[in-house]
Amino acid sequence: MERSQPTALIADRIREYEGVRRKHAIGELVQAFSMDAPDVLADFGEDAAVIRHGDQALLLAADGIWSRLMEADPYWAGYCAVLVNIHDIAAMGGRPLAMVDIFSIADKAICDLVLAGMREASLQFGVPIVGGHLHPDTPYSVIDVAILGAARLDAVIYSHTATAGDRVIAAVDLDGRVHPSCILNWDSVTMKPAAVVRAQVACLQELAEAGLVTAGKDISNPGLIGSLGMLLEVSGCGAVVAVDRIPTPDLEVNGITFDHWLRMYPGMGFVLTVRPENADEVCRRFEAVGMAAAEIGEVDGSRRLSIAGSDGEVTVFDFAGDGITRLAPCRGGNP
Repeated sequence: MERSQPTALIADRIREYEGVRRKHAIGELVQAFSMDAPDVLADFGEDAAVIRHGDQALLLAADGIWSRLMEADPYWAGYCAVLVNIHDIAAMGGRPLAMVDIFSIADKAICDLVLAGMREASLQFGVPIVGGHLHPDTPYSVIDVAILGAARLDAVIYSHTATAGDRVIAAVDLDGRVHPSCILNWDSVTMKPAAVVRAQVACLQELAEAGLVTAGKDISNPGLIGSLGMLLEVSGCGAVVAVDRIPTPDLEVNGITFDHWLRMYPGMGFVLTVRPENADEVCRRFEAVGMAAAEIGEVDGSRRLSIAGSDGEVTVFDFAGDGITRLAPCRGGNP
């Protein structure tokens, strides 16, 4: 299967994807939490809150697992509960320190599988689970995890700091498979040695400390284009992405279409913005840890995210109108 789908069709499928649409409620909800907290340098719109602690930044994040994944594969749900939180800290240029969980259990068999998945990911990435809360008698099974990380105060990767003229870099580990339990998940992690996945996570911290990144996010539930859109939305920017530059696995071998790939959650994937002179070096560093990386577009001041193919250019998201999270630009601050 090739990338030869009409660009307008790709845009429609991304825009209407449930992983994107379920983010729409965020902007309205967070208005209830606005308050003055001088040591909170960034909050909503970032992958993790940034809290000043001396000359360090504490990074605090939490993620819940979509109930559909829990129903499809409790082991993978438990693994992903850990994985997505580690990604949130990595995307901020931080080092993940420890996690706590809130686990609601309706079925002992599901419980055992979720715990096995969480334990496997925790051991593989070297990030301990140190506490939490258990509901042993609920009529449903849900797993939520929160994570604490740390970064140098002057080396945090924010989502809201992209600027016009930056280049967009997509980095994904293509050495994986469509997960057998969830066709919208790309598993490039469970089969890898701990040293490989830890090096991939550490790569973001090294990029941040070298000052090579202007903004970044992990590629999460909305997929590559949707995650880039969330970054641009809070940066008050737009971009044009060339679809033929986006790294992909062999689509035909994996039995998926190009638009399907763009909606997938990758086992290890990030989208970044960088100054033009740093694009090659950033790609080189990702490739050194086994991730395919490419410059796929350029940030501009349009407040629209468009994709360009051989048949023309189509706007996927117009942030001046109906965005993704509907958060205002620059809610976070810089130290």
